[in-house]
Amino acid sequence: MKDIVKNPAFYYILVPAVVALWPLLVWGVYLPRAQNSIKSEQDQYVKAEKLIKEILDLDSDRLEFAESASPQDEFEYDRAVATVAALCQISPGNYSHSSGIIIEASGRKSQSAVVNLKGVDIVKSTRFLSTIELRWANLQCTTIKLTKKKGMPDMWDVDLDFKYYY
Repeated sequence: MKDIVKNPAFYYILVPAVVALWPLLVWGVYLPRAQNSIKSEQDQYVKAEKLIKEILDLDSDRLEFAESASPQDEFEYDRAVATVAALCQISPGNYSHSSGIIIEASGRKSQSAVVNLKGVDIVKSTRFLSTIELRWANLQCTTIKLTKKKGMPDMWDVDLDFKYYY
């Protein structure tokens, strides 16, 4: 066996054989896999495009809201809560908020706030939370407290604690 490996004629036969098999392997195995992969990606793209259109049809308010807000806007709890509450059809009498001062800890600034939603249904409160967190990526809800109003089927008082990181 050692004599075959040391013989240069072995390499003169082996190398051209491998080089000749490589295009066959590409043509027979790798090319069909690539074509299947492209077809699969195209099918996924068509499905995703349909879903995106459906989302835009069902919730076009988010797109309009994102286009109306300029990226240079400095974050303020007053404006953020009022804008999102109006978008979620929560009247000014049904919400209140209080914000703390801007605190700097370990080189990072943050500001806390408490938002109280009174007498809202669960859909409006979850829409409020998802919209405000979607609009401001640095805003996080740290605590949620739900209190059901007695005698009302879908009426809640919701207390939300937020923290915004600058």
